[in-house]
Amino acid sequence: MGLSGETLEKEWTWCRRCTALIYTKRFHRSACVCPDCGWHGPLSARQRVHQLFDEDGWTVLEGVHTTYDPLGFVDSHPYPHRLAAARDRTGMDEAVMCVRGTIEGRGAVAAVMDFRFMGGSLGSAVGEAIVRAADTALEDRVPLVLVSASGGARMQEGVVALMQMAKTVEALTRLDEAGILTVSLVSDPTYGGVAASFATACDVILSEPGARLGFAGPRVIAQTIREDLPEGFQTAETLFENGLIDEVVPRTLLRSILGRLLAVQQTPTEDPPETPDPLLRDPALLPERDPWQAVQQARDLRRPTALEYISLILEDFVELHGDRVRADCPALVGGVGLLCGRPVVVIGTEKGHTPQAMAGRNFGMASPPGYRKAGRLMRLADKLGLPVVTLIDTPGAHPGVQAEQQGQALRIAESLRQMAELRVPSVAVVIGEGGSGGALALGFADRTVMCANATYSVISPEGCAAILWNDRDEAPTAAAKLGLDSRSLMRLGVVDGVLSEPGEGAHEDPAAMAGALRGALIHTLRDLLALPEEELRSRRHDRIRAFGAPDARLAEEVIG
Repeated sequence: MGLSGETLEKEWTWCRRCTALIYTKRFHRSACVCPDCGWHGPLSARQRVHQLFDEDGWTVLEGVHTTYDPLGFVDSHPYPHRLAAARDRTGMDEAVMCVRGTIEGRGAVAAVMDFRFMGGSLGSAVGEAIVRAADTALEDRVPLVLVSASGGARMQEGVVALMQMAKTVEALTRLDEAGILTVSLVSDPTYGGVAASFATACDVILSEPGARLGFAGPRVIAQTIREDLPEGFQTAETLFENGLIDEVVPRTLLRSILGRLLAVQQTPTEDPPETPDPLLRDPALLPERDPWQAVQQARDLRRPTALEYISLILEDFVELHGDRVRADCPALVGGVGLLCGRPVVVIGTEKGHTPQAMAGRNFGMASPPGYRKAGRLMRLADKLGLPVVTLIDTPGAHPGVQAEQQGQALRIAESLRQMAELRVPSVAVVIGEGGSGGALALGFADRTVMCANATYSVISPEGCAAILWNDRDEAPTAAAKLGLDSRSLMRLGVVDGVLSEPGEGAHEDPAAMAGALRGALIHTLRDLLALPEEELRSRRHDRIRAFGAPDARLAEEVIG
């Protein structure tokens, strides 16, 4: 006996991507994700809240119920009739549901849109509800999570709906000023006034797989420019490749990722335990080494990379991507995590180990999008009051034609300016090569430390030899002249401390090396966090002012 249409509709669901027939109860158990192709089906606002928030860990905020009709708008039906029909069909007062509660045990306020209610359109009541949610987050001092699903501003309210774009962004600006984290979750679809306001004005932008995000819809664009649109146009995956969103997260992982992000808003309950300072601070305690040998050791492909150190020293790390302009530089990585329970922002240059991985990372040489991404993360650290840790391992900034066309020098200068203006403590760690301005762009910090086998130099020995001796084979001679080894750098006052390495180098025992680095960061940050902001910045100014100062007494006084 065949299934009736009514039975099919109730008991079975069609996947809109692969057209598979899915048992409806199974589909709902899998959070409306197709088990065959991974298509993420739409969720109602209430389903979304149940999916993200802890069980029995949320309450609904008072809604905004209105029949506001500023234009007396009528198409085939009067606007108030459309509102009434949407309310009857969805059981919601409006196209957004606002709640407060906990996600993975951490407090949050959320505004969740529902596309079933007039296409999730942004009208005055929706805008007011989102602003009230932001006010609640500000009052509770907890992060705000915004889940979007919308076709854009509500046409029936005319320019009043348009003004909701500015109204919601202004509310987010007040959260910026108060240091409250904002997270956007883009679901399918998100267009128009929502895409061009609160959905993309947050600190972190996550998206579900396949979700579409854009200002103008594809049909409007195609009709306007009369061209075929590229495959994957406006999808989350394309936006991620173009550096416009932080991550594409499968629905089943969203709650976990959000919980880890919300942790950066928490205040440590206690200071880390007192431990001995693992840093050597006297050059005499470091053995004299052949500088060229130091260069070879710093370049050893077996050395732990930035991402490996991050995985060993931080808990709940979430990598953030993209410069929000055009790309995600693979040579520069960063994100947020917990260092012995204290939230920090970490930024690093990443090389990889194998030739293939190194080529994919541009050999650790950051491009302008990479330095813009670093700038994003520094601004986030400043907003949230989080210390900044940078991990440096690069032969220098990327020297390509495209990098120059995109303003490589300007981006490095801007990175230096941002590090100079930070209101939070910063620690730079040279873990391998520290090459030229590409390294210094992440190295202008309150404290600079380095691993014993690392190097830090104005130019590579090969580059110096080619310029001054017109012979790259003179690189060992150049290395000896440049003072790039850890002992020389500590003597010059460029670095404040050096971490000993096990045996032949950090690669022999990465866990032990990471443990020493973790201890050094905890010890150094404890001292810096005790300083008032003005004193922190004043000391930073004095420290950098002393380098190469004509008055040797000034240099000795500041550097030590």
